[in-house]
Amino acid sequence: MFSGSIPALATPFRDGSFDETAFRRLVDWQIENGSAGLVPCGTTGEASTLSNAEHHRVIEVCIEQAAGRVPVIAGCGSNDTKNAALHMNFAKKAGAAAGLCVAPYYNRPSQAGLIAHFSYLAENCDLPIVLYNVPSRTVTDIEDETVVELVTRFPERIVAIKDASGDLSRVADHRMGIGREFCQLSGNDELWLPHAAAGGQGAISVTANVAPALCAEFHAAIAANELAKARELNDRLFPLHYAMFSDASPAPVKYALSRVHDWIEPDVRLPICEASDAAREAVDAALDHAGLG
Repeated sequence: MFSGSIPALATPFRDGSFDETAFRRLVDWQIENGSAGLVPCGTTGEASTLSNAEHHRVIEVCIEQAAGRVPVIAGCGSNDTKNAALHMNFAKKAGAAAGLCVAPYYNRPSQAGLIAHFSYLAENCDLPIVLYNVPSRTVTDIEDETVVELVTRFPERIVAIKDASGDLSRVADHRMGIGREFCQLSGNDELWLPHAAAGGQGAISVTANVAPALCAEFHAAIAANELAKARELNDRLFPLHYAMFSDASPAPVKYALSRVHDWIEPDVRLPICEASDAAREAVDAALDHAGLG
């Protein structure tokens, strides 16, 4: 259903508020540079610090500005099942192609709780769901058996997974348990190449915020089975993948965007602080290495 380089978009702020003008320009720039889809209001989009009204406005603006040129996978996750359903239903009405739904954080539900959570979403909104597994942030892991059960129960609703577990064996586990056609997207930029080799169809990428053309070219090389070119591009991008997490995310991403575009501020919301001097140095060096400095 989805493939290619799909940036997990940062949400630009200016003077403490959502900078809609900058966000519209960011959406256009991403599409013009080959991004295959867009994800507003994910982790990188600081969804956890947005009010529901802001959250919905960011989704709405992204869909409006994309204007059907690429699919929008709206971040709909919450640790509150009813609130996640609220986001899902709004995203459906706004025209999203799918909702990205993270495992509920902080509550630490059991696997039975995860099945009940995602089943509720699937049963109460007909927007397709992209599961988002990122145990380093949520603590709770969506285990392979749980993914298989959910997709088996709701094959028309649960259509993909963004896996940021760091466990590459899961690509094969999902292929064996669900089928080769199930859409698997890497949630770790540094593992994009081996994830694709194992059967992944692309990545929901942090790095693509600042290097959309390179990331799109990288995916095209993978898709064309041009391994030498893919390795060369991976080498160019690799320091940037790590620099994006050289401080609490998305502070380094926001700083990198402010380096690439003078119309984006490095502003983040508490409890995230702006990138440290060390993180800025890492980003600067990585941008130079990638030829983007």
